[in-house]
Amino acid sequence: MRKIILGILIALAVLITFKYYNNQKEDKIVLQESSLLIQEQIKNVGKLVVTEGHFSEVFNYNNSKEIFGQYFTSDKKALVVVNAYVTIAYDLSKMEFQVDQQNKTLTLKYIPEAEIKIHPDLEYYDVQADYFNPFQAKDYNDIKSTIKMSLMKKLEASGLRENAENRLISELSKFYILTNSLGWTLKYNETPVNNPEQFKF
Repeated sequence: MRKIILGILIALAVLITFKYYNNQKEDKIVLQESSLLIQEQIKNVGKLVVTEGHFSEVFNYNNSKEIFGQYFTSDKKALVVVNAYVTIAYDLSKMEFQVDQQNKTLTLKYIPEAEIKIHPDLEYYDVQADYFNPFQAKDYNDIKSTIKMSLMKKLEASGLRENAENRLISELSKFYILTNSLGWTLKYNETPVNNPEQFKF
């Protein structure tokens, strides 16, 4: 009788041990799958063009060159019509992150700054120049540089940058939803993220 009871106990112990290790193996596979899914989602984001805008303005260019002191000057001027295409993007392939499988934590360590690109289309009208003060390549470069600075000021005064940040937060909130649904913790700057609004810059 003792042998039968001992046999049953050994069989139960083997069965419990097998079931425990099998569950551990399944948990490990699920954990690895979750980790791979998170990493794949981050890689898929890539370069994110979040905002596009168009600006138009008319720019008057004037330049005077003194020939004989203040008594005689040579002038040149131009009327420039500007139509500019502006993009604000985040290259999230440069984002730095760490996946901690053991603690089920995704930590965003670095989010790149916005990349602002201005593509101005310049059309010149009423270009006038004297013999002593002709238009040169430097003038066209100065005009383009001045216009870009003016457009950048307009961009900052508009809501484009804020709109871009809101779009970025919307994209980053997907990581929050994903990690939350998998039972993981999302951290940004070593602080647990409990709300996507914590990504505010």
